[in-house]
Amino acid sequence: MFITVRFGAGHGELVNPWCSLVTLTAHLKHKGQVPPDATIALLAEDGHLVRLGEDLEKGTSSAPSMGSPLLQERGTYVLVQIIRGEGGAPTRYVSLLENLDDWYPELAEELHWLSGLPATGNSRKRRMGNRRGQKEQGTSSRSRRMGSLTSRTR
Repeated sequence: MFITVRFGAGHGELVNPWCSLVTLTAHLKHKGQVPPDATIALLAEDGHLVRLGEDLEKGTSSAPSMGSPLLQERGTYVLVQIIRGEGGAPTRYVSLLENLDDWYPELAEELHWLSGLPATGNSRKRRMGNRRGQKEQGTSSRSRRMGSLTSRTR
């Protein structure tokens, strides 16, 4: 099982998530040049956000021990850093793939929405169906609306 993780200036890293979540997270932080104490996530092409390491840091026993059950085989993901807001400021989701708007405009829009930023472009039309009640790691209906972005990356 392999996935592709995109970050930097269009770099795509082939990663085997069939390892411990701690190892997977450490590897991605190292490759993406993210500080070791930062929280990261992977944003799938369909807009599905998979948080990595957050439960590990808290030491919860319900956290999955392997990365593979969280990720879709042969999927392509964008590396994202989660920056917690302080003093009532909202949490921000920052793409570690440069020029995300050029590569995946729909995903750039999704990160704006997750960060609580104003919508850009024609996103208002697609955001009319309120999804704020859905879980980030749950199955999303937006994959039907957004379509697959795979053809743009090949």
